Amino acid sequence: MDFALSAKAQETCEDMWDFMRSHVFPSEPVWDAHLAEHGAHSTPPVIEDLKAEARRRGLWNLFLPKLSGLSNLEYAAVAEISGWSPVIAPEAINCQAPDTGNMETLELFATPEQRERWLDPLLAGTIRSAFAMTEPDVASSDATNITTSITRDGDDYVINGRKWWITGVADRRCEIFIVMGKTNPDAETHRQQSMILVPRDTAGVTVERHLPVFGFQDQHGHSEITFDDVRVPVTSLLADEGDGFTIAQARLGPGRIHHAMRAIGMAERALALMVDRAKNRVAFGKHLSEYANVQDMIADSRIEIDQARLLVYNAAWLIDKHGAKGARTEISEIKVAAPAVAIGVIDRAIEVFGAMGVSNDTVLAGLYAWARALRVVDGPDAVHRRTIARRELKKSPPFIG
Repeated sequence: MDFALSAKAQETCEDMWDFMRSHVFPSEPVWDAHLAEHGAHSTPPVIEDLKAEARRRGLWNLFLPKLSGLSNLEYAAVAEISGWSPVIAPEAINCQAPDTGNMETLELFATPEQRERWLDPLLAGTIRSAFAMTEPDVASSDATNITTSITRDGDDYVINGRKWWITGVADRRCEIFIVMGKTNPDAETHRQQSMILVPRDTAGVTVERHLPVFGFQDQHGHSEITFDDVRVPVTSLLADEGDGFTIAQARLGPGRIHHAMRAIGMAERALALMVDRAKNRVAFGKHLSEYANVQDMIADSRIEIDQARLLVYNAAWLIDKHGAKGARTEISEIKVAAPAVAIGVIDRAIEVFGAMGVSNDTVLAGLYAWARALRVVDGPDAVHRRTIARRELKKSPPFIG
């Protein structure tokens, strides 16, 4: 087990930090000002400037080992850095969810024609995409529950159903949806589902509303969509009928590494803000940093962040060695642990900032909303805890007593 970064990965991280300091962090107020003036889901022009600079530096599509030359472990270090500015930085380097998962899906399962039409522009950063699985009327933590129908009718498939919390749809650059539905409700449980490509402008697709997260409207949005007799050609199917569940599982492994490391990056930024506030804020005649309870919060935060990072590195290393199937338990562990650590650290930082911490005068409130949402993104904590517990219950310990 070796978590050391290669020289290439170290150089990439150094360049990423330089990019963050020189371009990304200065762009945050510009980004916020644009959205305040033009609406929460408009596209700040500064993002195209950032993307051009990232491409110039070679900081582009780093999440795909085939293109970047970085392992999952090495990209994890970059993803953490991008988590310091989780709204802007991932898109600036074309490593933003849900596009990363969708690009990985298309890389694995798309036909040459599908790749040319959708994967190539996604890799170029000229369009965005969405992954439509979650539904409002069923517990979508169990993907076998989904009720959206995908029915063959001659040379077409007809899609009917309702989806929600579909990330990316509020951004008009989102041109393609990967939709999961049932092609054969009578098949074996995990062979009922399929995935199909649906262009945004297809007749019968209606975006009903954009859902806020703790009152925040993300630029890319999380939307509710209805599909009413939506017709697409049979060539729009990904892989074969009945492969939907398999595709979903393949899609989620590396993506959970990305989410976890960005959460750690958020926690690191919150800790940095907490430390700075503690060193500069005076209460009752002393700097906050001189109080034992504040020191405890800082120390606990450092310990928890470092523990979580090593846990994620271990999962990434296992994926590199054995694939996502060989790291199933570890992926569930980081899915639970990393957001929980981020929430804890951000909460402590808010405590040190006091009332200012719950306002929009710092990034802490926004970071907290992101981190809390991660506990239900890609499956809620309870499902992942069940996975971990089931594996643990099957083990035979070397000694009891």
